[in-house]
Parts: sequence; C-alpha cells; structure tokens
Amino acid sequence: MSNKITIIGAGQVGSTIAYALTLRQLASEIVLIDIAKDRAMGEAMDIRQGTPFIGPVYIHDGDYNDAKGSDIVVLTSGVARKPGQSRLDLAQTNVDITKSIIPEITKAAPNALYVIVANPVDILTYQFVKTSGIPADHIIGTGTMLDTARFRARIAETYKVAQENVHGYVFGEHGDSSFVPWSLANIGSVPVETFAKSAQGLSLSDFNKDDVEDYIRKSGGIIIAAKKCTNYAIGITTATLCEALDYETDSMLTVSTMLNGEYGISDVCLSIPCIVGRKGVASHIVAPITDAEIASLKHSADCLKDVIKQLKF
Repeated sequence: MSNKITIIGAGQVGSTIAYALTLRQLASEIVLIDIAKDRAMGEAMDIRQGTPFIGPVYIHDGDYNDAKGSDIVVLTSGVARKPGQSRLDLAQTNVDITKSIIPEITKAAPNALYVIVANPVDILTYQFVKTSGIPADHIIGTGTMLDTARFRARIAETYKVAQENVHGYVFGEHGDSSFVPWSLANIGSVPVETFAKSAQGLSLSDFNKDDVEDYIRKSGGIIIAAKKCTNYAIGITTATLCEALDYETDSMLTVSTMLNGEYGISDVCLSIPCIVGRKGVASHIVAPITDAEIASLKHSADCLKDVIKQLKF
C-alpha cells in the first residue's frame, strides 16, 4: 500500500495510532512529529524494529517538512484529560496548541486529508475548518466513532451476540451531550428495543437505555481514572478511519464534520453519519430520526456553540 501518514503528537494516543496503523499495514510510511523529539524518535524506533514480522512499513520521526506528500495527517497533540476533567475543560489550552501547529503542517501538507483526534475533538475540528484554509471536506474529527463502538460493544455484551450484528450510532458531541438515536438501533435488522422478546427460546432481559448512554459517556473517564489515559480503543478507531480514507469504496461513519443546515444545524462540528473516502467527506447522511432525537442533536450543537463563543481561535 502506497500511503503516507503523518501523526502529530507521539504521546500515548499518537504512538498507539502509529502502532495500530503498522500492525494493519495501512501505510507504507508513517512520520511521527512531536515537540519532544526524543519521544518521537523512541516510539518510531520501537515500532520500526518489529516491522520485520509485519511488513514493509517505514516509520520514523521527523519535523513538519517531513510531512510533505502526506495523504493523511493525524492530529493528536494537546494536553491529556485528567481524572474528573471534562473534554471541554481542555478547550482553550488545546486550541492554543493547535493554533501553533496549523500554519506549520498545512504549509507542508496542503493536499492531505486531516484527521483530528485531540480533545475536545469537535472544537478542534471546528477550529481547523475555520482557520486552516484547508477545504472543510478534507477535515474530519474522529467524533463519536469511539462512542459508537462503545455502544455496539455494550449492546453485544448485554445480549451476547457478535458485535458485527449490532447496528446503531451515537450522535452529537464526543462528550456529555452525546446521545443514541434509538430509532436507528437494531440487532440483525430487529430493533434493539424488541430484540429480547423476538429471541425465541432465549431468556433475555430488557435493559435501561439511560444506563447504556451513561456507560458510553462515562467510559473514558473510568479508564482515565484507572490508567491515566485512553489509547487503545481510540488508536484502533483512528486506524479504522484512516483505512476508510484510503478505500476506493466509501464508508459510512459517525465522524465530526462541519454541518451546513443538516437537521437545521449550521456552523458547528459534531457527529452524524457521513460518507467518507479518498476524497474526504462526500456526504452527510440525514437519517430519519424522531423529533425528540432531532431536539437532542440540536441541544448537543448548542452546548458546543456555547463553548465556541468563549474561545479565542
């Protein structure tokens, strides 16, 4: 595969993304850039020394000039979330960090697709769209891809079915105002709400929707309290997004992008299903959700807009 990916930030998240990309052989060249040059060198060297058992992936550290010719640039730089801290609490600090990165990386890789991972991801995706000069359809936040994975995993665990049979999404902010549009959720085409009754011969109990959504929202905080960071699931999630961006066939993923009137929402980045592929964001999918779910999406947008008003980009 001839695909060059640059990762800005070689901390726990950036290095795990590099490792996931390498294991899945999703790039022929991976560049790690970090203000802590020794960290970037060490992470790249450590992964590179395992590539004889994987395949011909050239992973190395570098600076912004080494990002030239990148097909994808992944932004993970920023201060990590601390125990008890919300993603939005990080906003101005990570906005300032991103502000210093944007002119350097866009000069080196003006034609790349940009994947925003650092938190608060919806705010930083918005900042990138508004200030970078890169086309909006080339800027994609990981958004609620991870939340959606957590949702599918939770429902699969509840009913002891394969995760691939669970279909559904988390919409909105990657954060406290996210929600599950239950009208779209199903297990093998059977609505999740009626699956327990539909499964003849199995003794399945119903679940509490609020508990599921609470689990999704609090998972990150639980993991951070236990091990000080989250890195594996977001590493796999980001690698999956990068893979989709290299396919000839487009994929539908819940990523954070600029909305332009979908569901009556504009001038904010949040997650709804989008068609993405080699050209970036091809389409926003306006799925048929209920009026109450549309209200929840608008509430999520308003929460993000309230934060945006308080920031200096």
